[in-house]
Amino acid sequence: MDTETQQQDDAERDRSSGPLGQVWRGWSRSARLCAVIASLLSGLLLVSAFVAQPFLIPSASMTPTLEVGDRILVNKLAYRIGNSPARGDVVVFDGRGSFMDEEGTGGNPVTGLLRGAGAALGLVEPAETDYVKRVIGVGGDRVRCCDKRGRIEVNGVPLDEGYLHGGDDPSAVPFDIEVPQGRLWVMGDHRSDSSDSRDHLGDAGGGTVPVERVIGRADGIAWPTDRWGAVRGGGGGAHE
Repeated sequence: MDTETQQQDDAERDRSSGPLGQVWRGWSRSARLCAVIASLLSGLLLVSAFVAQPFLIPSASMTPTLEVGDRILVNKLAYRIGNSPARGDVVVFDGRGSFMDEEGTGGNPVTGLLRGAGAALGLVEPAETDYVKRVIGVGGDRVRCCDKRGRIEVNGVPLDEGYLHGGDDPSAVPFDIEVPQGRLWVMGDHRSDSSDSRDHLGDAGGGTVPVERVIGRADGIAWPTDRWGAVRGGGGGAHE
């Protein structure tokens, strides 16, 4: 072995025999495995908190676009750089103050923390305060239902809602609302099985959701594998 190779080997041994290397070697194999898993989970939670969060679909309100049990990826950066939700976007939002009381639901804080971590990884159903719906109208839009052919109109233009659940009408509830600036009118794709803006017409905000409550945009279905793909947008198109 030449001198240079010997020096490199000695340097490697010196590094591995330092304080950190000694501590690491002193741990049992199970402890080292737990440390690696904890680091991976911490990284996933950071990504989930700031970049993209898995979200487990708990109900049929968005079928056929999203099925019960689908795990979607929610893009949390979609609206953070000067962008705002657009008509047709499928969004996840915090319904406190619009779809439910501001206080939300109570419960054991420890259980809530564990449940929150599981929801952040897409392992359990999301918090009862979180909803997933499609944006039909944005601030300044006049949204009404329905025209003579039973279609929803936005600013006088009838929508071509090809994403609706088969057999559903655009809405069985008539409404006519001008969406306040900074708020959204949202509806589920399975209109006959969706509690959405129509159900809160008499509440503060008239059923609309503040833009600042939007968690992110649903960009893709990650699970199950046979449903991989982008989440279908739309909702702003008009019939000719």
